Amino acid sequence: MSQDTNQEDTSQESTSAKPQQSVVEAEEKLQADQSEPSEEQGGNQIEELQQKLSTLGEQLLREQAEMQNVRRRAQRDIESAHKYALEKFATELLSVVDNLERAIDAIDEDDESQKSVAEGLELTLKSFSEVLAKYNVEAVEPQGQPFDADLHQAVSTVPNKDVEPNTVINVFQKGYTLNGRLIRPAMVVVSTSA
Repeated sequence: MSQDTNQEDTSQESTSAKPQQSVVEAEEKLQADQSEPSEEQGGNQIEELQQKLSTLGEQLLREQAEMQNVRRRAQRDIESAHKYALEKFATELLSVVDNLERAIDAIDEDDESQKSVAEGLELTLKSFSEVLAKYNVEAVEPQGQPFDADLHQAVSTVPNKDVEPNTVINVFQKGYTLNGRLIRPAMVVVSTSA
């Protein structure tokens, strides 16, 4: 009886092992089929990946260009800030220059007692003008020049036959520029045809 039971046990083990082996083999085959795409699927995947790579490359180039533009703009803004930082300060100082010029014009040249005051004011104005020039603040003196709306502000017009029309014939107040940028227009009288 022991032989019969041994044979029965062996036959049961072999029959139960066969289905398990076939399930494992089927799973392995299915995984192999899924992991190895067909040539058509592989070609499509390659094309998709190449398109994605191309798109990402273009995006990278755009981002690099944008960063370069941002750097340039920032550099230009910094340069402009350095160049025109004195604009408000210089504009405020121009009234001092105007007052010195008016004081010099008001002094009577024939009066000996005022000559020393006139000399002192002229030296002060000269040193003041030199300091302004050092920081690129330059006067716009349009007397006798054609009217330029970018640099001059017409206070009035006067008919005049002696000069060409649209010529500055009188300057009420000088204009000034800082590094070539107008910070105050010249106030002028402009000629017209008679």
